[in-house]
Amino acid sequence: MDTRSLAVSMNTNFASFDLSRHLSPLRSAKLSPRSIPRASASISTTNSDSSPSGNAINSEAISVKPVYVPTPPNRELRTPHSGYHFDGTARKFFEGWYFRVSIPEKRESFCFMYSVENPAFRKRLSPLEVGLYGPRFTGVGAQILGANDKYLCQYTEDSHNFWGDRHELVLGNTFSAMPGARSPDKEVPPEEFNRRVSEGFQATPFWHQGHICDDGRTDYAETVKSARWEYSTRPVYGWGDVGTKQKSTAGWPAAFPVFEPHWQICMAGGLSTGWIEWGDERFEFRDAPSYSEKNWGGGFPRKWFWVQCNVFEGAKGEIALTAAGGLRQLPGLTETFENAALVCVHYDGKLYEFVPWNGVVSWEMSPWGYWYMTAENETHMVELEARTNEAGTPLRAPTSEAGLATACKDSCYGELKLQIWERRYDGSKGKVIMEAKSSMAAVEIGGGPWFGTWKGDTSNTPELLKRSLQVPLDLESVFGWVPFFKPPGL
Repeated sequence: MDTRSLAVSMNTNFASFDLSRHLSPLRSAKLSPRSIPRASASISTTNSDSSPSGNAINSEAISVKPVYVPTPPNRELRTPHSGYHFDGTARKFFEGWYFRVSIPEKRESFCFMYSVENPAFRKRLSPLEVGLYGPRFTGVGAQILGANDKYLCQYTEDSHNFWGDRHELVLGNTFSAMPGARSPDKEVPPEEFNRRVSEGFQATPFWHQGHICDDGRTDYAETVKSARWEYSTRPVYGWGDVGTKQKSTAGWPAAFPVFEPHWQICMAGGLSTGWIEWGDERFEFRDAPSYSEKNWGGGFPRKWFWVQCNVFEGAKGEIALTAAGGLRQLPGLTETFENAALVCVHYDGKLYEFVPWNGVVSWEMSPWGYWYMTAENETHMVELEARTNEAGTPLRAPTSEAGLATACKDSCYGELKLQIWERRYDGSKGKVIMEAKSSMAAVEIGGGPWFGTWKGDTSNTPELLKRSLQVPLDLESVFGWVPFFKPPGL
């Protein structure tokens, strides 16, 4: 991916979309399969300087207090690839995590993005190391795309204080420790985190907290000076049908260093309760729709697109959408690339999966402002269309060429239409399964160069690859017999 070729001159002047920007009420704002109170949110001004020690928020000012639960060893809805995939070798490697909380009443979202680059080198490479291993970028980044598409980033070239669990979605980093305190190297209770960490974060499937500050490196986007947050999460959807064994998003080859980067949706839908301080505003929420995913490997695709949403109206039941595609390099000595894409929807406890090994995914993407995808498998067909009039916010990604650099553009104000049909025997559309819309879709365009509209599909996926991915390999069970050989992260 050439970050210098990122399409920063993306055209946003397109025909207006016929969805109202404000959707109310949001009948599917909650994701729980059983009846629970609707998400609620409030906003107020705050002054973080009034907090004791400038770190722990004044509890008397908070009406929503999340409850911390330690991560159990064998939790429900755990997906494959929840753990940290670094194998200890010096090969080029990054891992990134993404957590999103949506507050329907405010039509605002908060997207937390963490990344670690080349953790075999805990700090910037010496001239000798560059000579031995080639140029590498190192470090840990924490980014937030928050309310009003404002942005915050804190970054360090050191990764001494980054930690991740080998088999579970548990990670954290300390940018700055409290005076005299030792940085955590594992999940700790929130009170202990606040005593030991001045600036940093920790994240688990059930708990997320942190405090980061603008590092002054962003002069191309509207920023806030700092953010602080604490919220708990109850997972509702992993990646698969509710009540069944959860699946690897990219199939069993994701356990091996081929077809990189790999990608795993860790929680397609959940319900989060807590608070986020965003600059001088505080957002409080109960049972707010939330989402998490991750990727890892040697580098990002050459270019890609992505749409994600779990706040909808217009359909009965609960919906969580993830759709994406990219141009990724195939293993080998030559620079050969292939189209890869998927559209997947969780609806009423079932995963509707449209992937290259069970059908064909097609798309039409503009450099910015328009996302259109169709897909079909043996039993169903899906169509989605998203637009935005927002300018979007450039975000950073760990790149081979420039380290943590601006490589993509996002907005959380996408206007989205989503439809699923049964597929008739002759390939035509049958019964409508679901039809919904949203004004809170997260949309992204990344990499490049983007010279114009990109139309593509997965019809040329090699047949051997399709057949191999259709083999129902349960690698977690296989490696259970020989745990010594189990790859990290699985």
